[in-house]
Amino acid sequence: MSAIEDLKKTMARLRAPDGCPWDQEQTHASLVRCLIDEVSELIDTIDRGDYPHMREELGDVLIQVVFHAQIASERGEFNFDDVARDINDKLVRRHPHVFGSGKLDTSEQVIAEWEKIKATEKKHGPAANGAAVFKELPPRLPALMFAEAVWKQIEKKQLPAGEAVDVAQVRAVGAQLDEATLGRMLFELTAAARAKGLDPEGALRLHATKVMRDVEQRAQAAIAR
Repeated sequence: MSAIEDLKKTMARLRAPDGCPWDQEQTHASLVRCLIDEVSELIDTIDRGDYPHMREELGDVLIQVVFHAQIASERGEFNFDDVARDINDKLVRRHPHVFGSGKLDTSEQVIAEWEKIKATEKKHGPAANGAAVFKELPPRLPALMFAEAVWKQIEKKQLPAGEAVDVAQVRAVGAQLDEATLGRMLFELTAAARAKGLDPEGALRLHATKVMRDVEQRAQAAIAR
């Protein structure tokens, strides 16, 4: 029996009527915090280049996938094999330059082709309202990742940012920025916010949401004209 089959069998045993009371009580919703915690711990090992602990934390993330699949299997929704099969099919389908006859030479070409195939799969046509200007952004992204994702869509689709973003200032700062300087600036801003009793995470999320809404309204107005 393969290691993954052993893991699935262990998870099923834990969830069985005579298994572990804690594991039996868990739901998809109750495990969300566990998933966030485990992913955060994995990211920490990646940042530190700590391979021995990275192996352990990858296992902790994997058990979350197996746990959710087991719960879904008990409800007759899907099982782990369905999850693995779906993602394998997606990888093959979105890499025609590897598994088909196409040829792509750069990462940029790969990303462009991936997005094109993804759009075809999801049948995303021109929007009738502003909400579809941005692709679905996971609502629980950390604020920095959320802000980056919003700006990525604005740049990618060449959307007018409006008054919520000083584009000239963005370019001016970006021209002088490197990773070390960025880290120091973000840390100092966070420290200053704490000193003033402000929530930097909430402030950034609020502004990123405002930028997104402003852009959506402009796009909706343009469609209505």
